[in-house]
Amino acid sequence: MDIINFAAQSDQGPFLNVNEDGYDFDFDTELFMILDGFGGNGRGDKCVQLLQENLKKFYCNFIIDRDSTMPFFYSPKYLPEGNALINAALNSHAEIVKSNSELELSLRAGASGIVAAKLESVVTILSVGNCRAYILRKGIISSIFTEDSFRFLSQDKYESHLKNIPLSGFGLFPDLHYQVRELRVTPGDKLLFVTDGIYGRVEEDELNACISKHALNIKHKIQELFSLANDRGNLDNQTCMILEF
Repeated sequence: MDIINFAAQSDQGPFLNVNEDGYDFDFDTELFMILDGFGGNGRGDKCVQLLQENLKKFYCNFIIDRDSTMPFFYSPKYLPEGNALINAALNSHAEIVKSNSELELSLRAGASGIVAAKLESVVTILSVGNCRAYILRKGIISSIFTEDSFRFLSQDKYESHLKNIPLSGFGLFPDLHYQVRELRVTPGDKLLFVTDGIYGRVEEDELNACISKHALNIKHKIQELFSLANDRGNLDNQTCMILEF
């Protein structure tokens, strides 16, 4: 299953001076990610950069060497790519935890993220923290995960943008708390990955309406989501990635 259309964009938003969000992709290994950093002054953005480098490096090493030992995790439940993705996440997390242990608390950093690896028609998606992943299929939008944030504890939508504080993340705790799903995509499916700078202000039906617009260029769809969130008072960084099949 080929990706027929792709776009990604990250922006610091209308209020912050530093963008601690980020995204990366590699079409050769079919690896895609968005990250939302947090931490001390000037730390979250550097943490995101380090995670991007490590996730790609570790994942590519496992994929290139099919006989390599999975150092942290292995389950027959997942494809080799899924196991490689989980190990890349755990390995990258260990690097951030090690770096944080040498710093004062105010200088430590971490990140939420969605990381996806594709093999033919199967996409393995890993979620850490408070980013969101959606699948749009036949006009219906579905959330792939329940993000790990205070919003889950509150179970309400009243001023929900104030409850997006992550309860887990890369580098946050000694153990990495993550969720994994394997999806078999079909022609016409769309995957949407967003940080809380978007979904904190934009409802799911509005996401669906924007991404489903046939007359709108895929890059303009992302810009429309950014504008919609900002018009409603967004003060956060924003990142969005769309994969169309």
